[in-house]
Parts: sequence; C-alpha cells; structure tokens
Amino acid sequence: MLTGRQIGFVGGGNMAESLLAGLLRKGLSSPGRLVVSDPLASRRELLSRNLGVSVTPDNQAAVRGADIVVLCVEPQVLDDVLRELAPSLPSDPVIISVAAGYPLSRVQHHLPSATRLIRAMPNTPSAIGEGVTAMSLAPGVSSEDRETARQLFESVGMAVVVEERLLDAVTALSGSGPAYVFAMIEALADGGVLAGLPRSTAQLLAAHTVAGAASMVLEQGEHPAVLKDRVASPGGTTIAGLYQLEQRKLRATLMSAVEAATQRSQELGKTENHHL
Repeated sequence: MLTGRQIGFVGGGNMAESLLAGLLRKGLSSPGRLVVSDPLASRRELLSRNLGVSVTPDNQAAVRGADIVVLCVEPQVLDDVLRELAPSLPSDPVIISVAAGYPLSRVQHHLPSATRLIRAMPNTPSAIGEGVTAMSLAPGVSSEDRETARQLFESVGMAVVVEERLLDAVTALSGSGPAYVFAMIEALADGGVLAGLPRSTAQLLAAHTVAGAASMVLEQGEHPAVLKDRVASPGGTTIAGLYQLEQRKLRATLMSAVEAATQRSQELGKTENHHL
C-alpha cells in the first residue's frame, strides 16, 4: 500500500503532476514522502509551490531511498535515464513506468536486478481525476505491489490490469481516445452553430451531451445500442441524424482510427523514437 512509503518521481511533467496531486488529494501520501526530479527549474518551482513536494534536478537523488519509483519521462530518453538510475536504485523497489511504447523487457535489460516492474498507460483526463489507466505486471510483481499501483492510478480515476501485449490497443483507445472525443465535441458544436446556435452555447451543449451519454453507459450498464434505440423515435429527428452517420460510416471510421493508432503504436514501439 502507499501510506507511509517513500515515492520518487523521475520526471515532473503533466502526468507526474496529475499523479502527485491525486495522491495528496486522496490522502494516500504526504508532501514529505514525495520527491520529484525534473531538469526544468520552472517545473520544479511549480511543483514545489503548488504541491509542497520535494524537488531536485538530480534523478539519482529522487530515487535514493524510495520504496516506489515512478518513471514519468519521455520514452526516447528513458534508456539514458535508466542507465543513470541503475547505480542508485534501492534494493528492488516497485518500479512503475508510464512511458508509452516502452516494454517491460527493455526496463529489465537496463535494470537486471529489478523484478517488481509495472508498465502503465494513463490518459489525459487524469488531470481532473477522471482518467483511466491500464497496467501490465512483470512476473515478479506481488499482489501487494499490484494493489499499490492500483491505488496510485485510482487516485486520478480508475485502473485495470491487462496483458502487456494489449497495451498498444489501450494506447490507441483510451490513450489517444480523448482526442477523438474532443474532435467529436468540436464537430457537434459546429453543427449547432450551423443550425443557428451561438458558439458558446453550442460547445456547452455538445460537451455536456457527450459527458451525460458516457455517464449513462457507465452507470446503467446497458449496451450503447440499447440506449441509442431508446432515443430514436420512429420517423423522428434522431433517426434522421443517425441515418446520416450510418451513410458516412461514423462507426467504421472510429474503428479504423483505433486500428490505425494501434498499428502506429506497435511501429513506434520498435523504434528509438516514441510518440503518443
């Protein structure tokens, strides 16, 4: 569990900030138990001022004595970071990496003595406590370690465990998915403007419509098709709109987007440069 354990964050970017804020907000840790390293003085100052955590430009200092190490750096620099950390790591801490496309086997290569390795894919709504994170576990991860990681990511939303081979699909669906939804909200709002609504009103209606529909799926537990059919009255406005979506292959387009993003994630995972 997290309470009372020393946690070192390597990298103090947006995702680290979200996780730190979640831990403190939920009372799962205290500023005195959290150390963050970041090369940018501006980020260190922001995290220290807003969250009260200890900050340092030294990655080795951040992990020294840590029970849990959270790697929040870009995948393209993680090789160098792991080589730097190797001499300073405590004896077999829990190591959690949120670097997209960076496999556990590669972490193990740089840290051969480490066994408690967890790879995670959180998404950007974690910034407001509404994220979803998929985690993959190395064989050396205990049930207690799994619950520790679950607590960390549930401080900013919800968490699930999946096989590592599925993380490319997770990246494409929930990692990239917020961007797809933002595009849909924008398009719905544009449609409202086309129909005569003021821009601010159209955007508010579009965003709340998407949020409300998603909440119905989660809370009622019914298939989206069932909920859709309840809105579509015979000969009404909704079925007329749905007909246009079917003609223009909305569902196939979204499926193709997830498929293409999955393939791209797989490609980038085999190269030195990675991008979400």
